[in-house]
Amino acid sequence: MSLEFHITNKLTEAVKVLYGYEVSGEILQVQTTRKEFEGDLTAVIFPLLKISKKSPEETGHEIGKFLFENVTEISSYNVVKGFLNLTISDEYWINSLKTIISSESWGTFPRSGKKVMVEFSSPNTNKPLHLGHIRNNLLGWSVAKLLECNGHEVIKVNLVNDRGIHICKSMLAWKRESNGETPDTSGLKGDHLVGKYYVIFNDLLKKEIETLVESGMTKEEAEKSSQLLKDAQQMLLKWEQGDKETVNLWKKMNGWVYDGFDQTYNRLGVSFDKTYYESNTYLLGKELVSKGLSQNVFTRKDNGSVWCDLTSDGLDEKLLLRSDGTSVYMTQDLGTAHQRYSEYSFDEHIYVVGNEQNYHFQVLKLILKKLGYKWADNIYHLSYGMVELPQGKMKSREGTVVDADDLIQSMVTTAKETSMELGKLENMDEEYKSTLFELLGLGALKYFILKVDPKKTMLFDPKESIDFNGNTGPFIQYTHARIKSILRKAEEQNIKAVFNSAPVNPIEIEIIKLLNSFPAKIKEAGDAHSPALVANYCYDLAKEFNHYYHEIPILKESDLSVRSQRLVLIDTIAKILSRGMAILGITLPERM
Repeated sequence: MSLEFHITNKLTEAVKVLYGYEVSGEILQVQTTRKEFEGDLTAVIFPLLKISKKSPEETGHEIGKFLFENVTEISSYNVVKGFLNLTISDEYWINSLKTIISSESWGTFPRSGKKVMVEFSSPNTNKPLHLGHIRNNLLGWSVAKLLECNGHEVIKVNLVNDRGIHICKSMLAWKRESNGETPDTSGLKGDHLVGKYYVIFNDLLKKEIETLVESGMTKEEAEKSSQLLKDAQQMLLKWEQGDKETVNLWKKMNGWVYDGFDQTYNRLGVSFDKTYYESNTYLLGKELVSKGLSQNVFTRKDNGSVWCDLTSDGLDEKLLLRSDGTSVYMTQDLGTAHQRYSEYSFDEHIYVVGNEQNYHFQVLKLILKKLGYKWADNIYHLSYGMVELPQGKMKSREGTVVDADDLIQSMVTTAKETSMELGKLENMDEEYKSTLFELLGLGALKYFILKVDPKKTMLFDPKESIDFNGNTGPFIQYTHARIKSILRKAEEQNIKAVFNSAPVNPIEIEIIKLLNSFPAKIKEAGDAHSPALVANYCYDLAKEFNHYYHEIPILKESDLSVRSQRLVLIDTIAKILSRGMAILGITLPERM
């Protein structure tokens, strides 16, 4: 039972004893006391004034006196207008520390029986992963870890967009312009090579349209007349018809991309339980379209295209099949969603997709419901904001994106340079240094992205992220390494870390409060699908330790029992930091 719940129950009892009235839990409000006031928990008195028929101050004092006399955890109270502030005893916090250190799973909840599918990454095979994909991957992976900590069974899935007109653009450009270039002959990762030809296609298209405009066409007329676009569309049609040459080219180029993606995923520490491919799912969507037509949920127009009319729901008409019979993204997503539910019978399906697709998922849920699938209500779109750079938005068609591999490597390089400048590498062998730079670079990248609320658009500044001070990954990593250094020194001096119910000071109490709140923070973050809450919790805990380290002696403490318990306390801080940062996919080093 949480302390807040316990106090709320006692508050209910106080109202019944003092005023002869039973109140529901909804009326009673118990919250953390604001920092400018004395106390740990605050009960809001205003809703009880009609019952007490007394002033806020008098009511507060009467209830406070009752709680002080009947709740052993309360050591004192004060009333500020309509707010009753309760101070929790040192003994309670010491016992809380004992509970925390005795739990190997503090912050992890028992099995809930709930099954959650999390889809993330979802790259296109016409280009390499970029900074936007990094936010998607890190967010999806971290949300999955959060849900696991909350006791849910989690299935991490990836849907690879390996078919469609955009894929055919890269294929067509490679076929006409590559002279047989491969990853081996070019020295490029496969996804980089294919992405190169996506940019080349758009360069060729731009030149073609410029030529047509110069001949007297409008830009719109030129785009409709583009032979290059017609050829790409024809290639898509051939692929869907199973043309051998087209399919073989598609397999070859996609194989290059998959190899490239796997390298990036491995370095990011991201993995999936299952990968789906749109090339295998788009036909399933066509079956659902046929079902919708038979149910009169969809309509076929004179040109053969199929639509779903959503105007009565305040939306518009949605295309499901083109006039030539080819699928659109919505068709594929319908088929994939149906397949997944058939396979896993999930309780919740989370799509980690940018906020530019808000309308798409609104439509997806609505169409599935119209088809009679009740589980459509279990679909949740984790809509996250875009990542921007100091120089503005990224554009893949123009080749101005920040490549994921380049960014990761630059972060590792910056971590190395920063560490060397700060002189933090004495007595470390080269192998450990190399590992450390990787941990710091990736830690900086992951933390900087995940500390921001998913819903917010974020500005990514690589230089700011690698700082060893402030709200950064390296700051928390360095804090953990500092704690480990103290513990090693204690071991060398044969000083044992032992909990012995020794007295605690106000700074230690604040740390214990923070440690005690870790499970509640994990639940809050899981419910909100927000790793940012965990990231900022870890920062607060790291800050509290550093304040403690500078104010309170640990190894130099003369009282042996206090010294031993302080070692237990900082060891617990290190463990909770490690658990919290692991949810973000960040490893904390033992030495820095």
